[in-house]
Amino acid sequence: MSAPTARHRPSGLVFALASALAFGGSGVFARPLLDAGMDSLHVTWLRLAGAALILLPVAARHWRVAQRKPLLVLAYGVFPMAGVQALYFAAIARIPVGIALLLEFLGPVLVLLWVRVVRRNQVSPAAVVGVVLAVAGLGLLLEVWAGMRLDAIGVGLALGAAAAQAAFFLLGDAMGEDTDPLAVIAFGALIATALLGVLAQPWTLPWGLLADPLPLGALALPGWMIALWLGLVCTAIAYFTGVSAIKKLSPQVAGGVAYLEVVTAIVLAWVLLGEALTPVQVLGAAVIVTGAFIAQTAVPRTPETAVLPATEQPAPNGNQPALERS
Repeated sequence: MSAPTARHRPSGLVFALASALAFGGSGVFARPLLDAGMDSLHVTWLRLAGAALILLPVAARHWRVAQRKPLLVLAYGVFPMAGVQALYFAAIARIPVGIALLLEFLGPVLVLLWVRVVRRNQVSPAAVVGVVLAVAGLGLLLEVWAGMRLDAIGVGLALGAAAAQAAFFLLGDAMGEDTDPLAVIAFGALIATALLGVLAQPWTLPWGLLADPLPLGALALPGWMIALWLGLVCTAIAYFTGVSAIKKLSPQVAGGVAYLEVVTAIVLAWVLLGEALTPVQVLGAAVIVTGAFIAQTAVPRTPETAVLPATEQPAPNGNQPALERS
């Protein structure tokens, strides 16, 4: 695979923006189901199960991916798909939603630490500045000072969600050009559906709600259509474009752009649900966009050399260790 400096960053930005839009709409489209009385864990399972059903033909067609890289697909299902959502919902049961979301979106910061400390790669100072700005802007957007009494277990769960989110970027970067990202997402959705099914107990889900018309802004959509949108757009397409962005950018740059997901969620909630932004939140949104732009335009400073297979990897010299993708 070519080095990050040779990746197709313009198309990567398009994928990253598409992923942010798709992910950002999940909360707005889940709201009608939640307001109708469906449990949040049921909505999460329904979203993942819908994606798994849609992507089942992909998994059947690319079953060799699971044979060649079983640990990758297992990790993808456990951490980025099941882990993020399960830990986040557990966290918001103990601490305010805004603080939990802010802690979860420390994932890209953990990516930077992993790249610098574990992989021993240098990261651009601009990428660091961009992520720091994004975190600061997220704090303004969520007005985290409104709730400062934190439960230690809740904070730990939210940080666990951040680590699982970081795994999304790192696993996507380690996927390799020879692996179809849609196949990994398909198997990940199947694994996540099975894991969360144990907790959600889908046989207790109020299936009748899917036949009822549910309000979404000025619209009234059947519940099954909203569930389909959650599974297709907010999960299958969102993860596919997200992984594609990571492969074309780098995990730390894609992580910075991912903060646009929160801005997307706030704007859609304002337009469709009438949840207006305060002046401080508008300022926070602007800071997030600025930080994401800086992170996207920052090129990680890595050697412009191809990564060779383990059998062809040159012996490291005293100054520059050989790096190998996992």
